[in-house]
Amino acid sequence: MIVIKNKSSIRKMEEAGALLSGMFDELESMIREGITTDEIDAWIETYLHKRNLVSRMKGYMGYKHVSCISVNDEVVHGVPSSRVLQGGDFVKVDVCASYKGYCADMARPFFIGKVTDDVKQLAEIAERSLKAGIAKAMPGNRLGDISAAIQQVVEQAGFGVVRDFAGHGIGKQMHEDPEILNYGRKGEGPLLRPGMAFAIEPMITIGDYAVCIAQDGWTVCTKDNSLAAHVEDTIVITDSGPKIITRNVV
Repeated sequence: MIVIKNKSSIRKMEEAGALLSGMFDELESMIREGITTDEIDAWIETYLHKRNLVSRMKGYMGYKHVSCISVNDEVVHGVPSSRVLQGGDFVKVDVCASYKGYCADMARPFFIGKVTDDVKQLAEIAERSLKAGIAKAMPGNRLGDISAAIQQVVEQAGFGVVRDFAGHGIGKQMHEDPEILNYGRKGEGPLLRPGMAFAIEPMITIGDYAVCIAQDGWTVCTKDNSLAAHVEDTIVITDSGPKIITRNVV
């Protein structure tokens, strides 16, 4: 069942989104060559605590960190560690946190020093596909319209769409109905209505879209070791269309 949020719930989600967006703005200046992914996670945990944000990742199914940090061929759910970031690395940071009991979820890519043109293009297409999907989150559209728009942008650019993981509804819980695939057919799926809240998150690859789980039980990697991108925003559907709550909102 897709939960329709009332004005009070949406307001709390907007507060969570604004705080989380502000965190990512600050995070950009500290992600650099020589830092470990553990150090990034520790910084994020301190930020969340200071802003009265509650991590919805730490403790989820036993997960021990407040963020997922995926590097290069890692798609999503990368576990922070003593790994040192190096020039040319392509880093994706994903954080979900709640404020006054309501969640916002977002992910952003970061370049470490000089990266290849392939990395830049992959990141650009991931962002473009996210925008295309969000644009379809209109009252009266169908869920499949979001999925189809993402897939079209990605595959027209010659990249792969990961099939095994998806976006999701969000609200009091980090994961709510519905599952939001990054591929599909327009005109199919549930009717979109004002008050629905979604975390839309394209996960795309330069090579084949097949993925596997690393030995840590969490990190999702491409099977062919090709580079992968991930970007995510939380949106609320309003009468006039989608409102992004994780993009520097106040």
